[in-house]
Amino acid sequence: MRHTRPQVRKAWVWLHRWVGLTMAFFLFVVGLTGAVLAFNTELERVFAPQLFAHRQPGPPLSLSVLAERAQALVPDAEVQAVFRTEPDQVSVAFTPHVDPRTGHPRDLGFTEFFVDPWTGRELGRRERGDLAQGRVNLMPFLYELHWTMLMGAAGQIALGAVALVWTLDVFNGVYLTLPTTLSDFWRRWRKAWGVKWRAAPFRINFDLHRAGGLWLAPLLFVFAWSSVMMNIRPVYEPVMGALFDYRSPLAAYEAGGRPNPHPRLGWRQAEALGRAYMQREARLEGFTAGEPLSLMYLPDVGAYGFDVRGSRDIFERSPKGGSTTVMLDGDTGAFRSLSQPTGEHLGNTIESWLYALHMARVFGRPYQVLVCIAGLVTAMLSVTGAYIFLRKRRPHRAARGGPIPAPSGETA
Repeated sequence: MRHTRPQVRKAWVWLHRWVGLTMAFFLFVVGLTGAVLAFNTELERVFAPQLFAHRQPGPPLSLSVLAERAQALVPDAEVQAVFRTEPDQVSVAFTPHVDPRTGHPRDLGFTEFFVDPWTGRELGRRERGDLAQGRVNLMPFLYELHWTMLMGAAGQIALGAVALVWTLDVFNGVYLTLPTTLSDFWRRWRKAWGVKWRAAPFRINFDLHRAGGLWLAPLLFVFAWSSVMMNIRPVYEPVMGALFDYRSPLAAYEAGGRPNPHPRLGWRQAEALGRAYMQREARLEGFTAGEPLSLMYLPDVGAYGFDVRGSRDIFERSPKGGSTTVMLDGDTGAFRSLSQPTGEHLGNTIESWLYALHMARVFGRPYQVLVCIAGLVTAMLSVTGAYIFLRKRRPHRAARGGPIPAPSGETA
């Protein structure tokens, strides 16, 4: 029986090695691209400056007016949503009309369309991620590589599965850094947090792998589980529902909904009602409603969604997510639902924080830098882990005829 515990630990080490090797390529790519995407907006301004407007005095146009002006610019499609993606940029989503000759949706030649928030003038359009269009698509290309490995829905599911395994392996990795005995526990464990820079190359590699994963374990867990949230929600939502008070965001959108491709309400009526409902809900719920962020029509549920920056939002920079939303019927204008990023359900509050932390939208520039470093460390852990695996697969004799050193508290 006294050998049971070492054998169990040996099994977890074996699992950590093989799981790590399986994930290594994916996490290397995700880590490097994530390090760059921590500064996505800043780099978009460098590579695609034409997609951002020159700031002008006075307030920007209303979302409904921007929707109407964008509609006039693209007659072969129907405006679906208008987003204030940045203070000086508005993105418009379209649904292409069906070509009567072919029976298929028209090819618009773009998937992203941008307008000036103050004039409604077109800033540019692009086929998201298509590098053939030049550097204007560099950051979207990296984003798609980060999210789907350029494999579409299949890649999204594959990375979701990797993220799920990664989430569990973070805990295993931390466990394997713990000393094998309680005797002088803290002194022994302290060694796992450092790197012996004057040691042999293999030991330095090992220490980098162990200490890097240990120092950033909480943040790596956030990235891993939030990746599950973004990529495979059928796995994420049941887990959150079992652990916390959680309501699926899809439930709010589907409440009382029915398909309706042609609403009776126009954009201006929908925005006016959305503002009125938002002010009413703010008084009732005790939050403050700020600037409008998006106005969208959802034909699958026959409803308009109106988002504002609310006092319970988390995102500090650009309004990409974390907003406060009211839903209203596309025909009657009747109020349907209110969704807030925090303060309603604990599980949904955690979800809002996962989004914000993953996308580096909180805690200012220092956190952006930390996210960038975490991405680089993730890539480093993949390389050092693969190297350790390959060394351990060799015969246990080094080239000089001596044994390959095995650092105490080994994790890989």
